[in-house]
Amino acid sequence: MANSGVEEKILTVRYAVDFNIVGDNISDIAEFTVEKYEFKNDTALSPEQREKAMKAITDVLWQQVEQLKQQHRRVLARMFDAAETTLEEVVGE
Repeated sequence: MANSGVEEKILTVRYAVDFNIVGDNISDIAEFTVEKYEFKNDTALSPEQREKAMKAITDVLWQQVEQLKQQHRRVLARMFDAAETTLEEVVGE
């Protein structure tokens, strides 16, 4: 650091999403989807089919959540880049 007497600040950027709530929502979506299927097709899935369907649905939805997390990180990186570029432009004026 240029000024040895200056402490380095560590920035913590928080997620605006509560992933516990997302998990609850994913479970609700999976349950609703299975029930909707059973209603529309006038059938009842066996416990094994239901368990397999619930796992497959929750897995695919969590994959989408992971993709959103990665996108969030990329957006944050672009924001920091834009902030740094803007600062350099202002200071260089």
